[in-house]
Amino acid sequence: MLEHVPHWLGSALKGARAGTDKLAIAQPGLGAFAALRLASPAFANGARLPERFTADGEGVSPPLFWTEIPEGTERLALIVEDPDAPAPQPLVHAVVWDLPPDDGDLKEGAIRADGAGQSDGRDVGRNSFFGEGWLPPDPPTGHGPHHYAFQLFALGPGPDVGDTPGRGAILKAMRGRVLAAGLLTGTYSRGEEAPVGPVGVGAPA
Repeated sequence: MLEHVPHWLGSALKGARAGTDKLAIAQPGLGAFAALRLASPAFANGARLPERFTADGEGVSPPLFWTEIPEGTERLALIVEDPDAPAPQPLVHAVVWDLPPDDGDLKEGAIRADGAGQSDGRDVGRNSFFGEGWLPPDPPTGHGPHHYAFQLFALGPGPDVGDTPGRGAILKAMRGRVLAAGLLTGTYSRGEEAPVGPVGVGAPA
């Protein structure tokens, strides 16, 4: 959709960005927490997202894996946001609630509509377009690099959020419960030079 924004308009809007201070992981209400490892075999932290995960390609969600989940974790929650969106708040690209509380992974294309959830308990929530599943990166042409923040939270005991939750409901449920969190960032842009960087890191055997 935003690939049709004229280059001159995208360039004019370069200064209009939500800001990294509005990312879920930066919210003060979550308190202090330890770090966990979140990575992808498809792209390195800070590197450009392969096109197949964006609106210019197949538009599937990228593979992810995580380790160092702390003892006492009851569930995991994943929020993917774009703080460079020309909007008051970051654009939410994916929400997954109630992932199993262990070292684990999400396969390529796993973030997709699942109704009331899956057999292992996980439930894919609503993105900023009120759809269930992965919202492929689709930055305005000429707006500069957008940073896509994959944020994984290890949560202690607390309330559930019901079926197909949105970002707001998850942030509310996470207050005072975050034991650890991990951050992985991928970038994407249109109408600018596309740098070639490292592919990523292999998932543990």
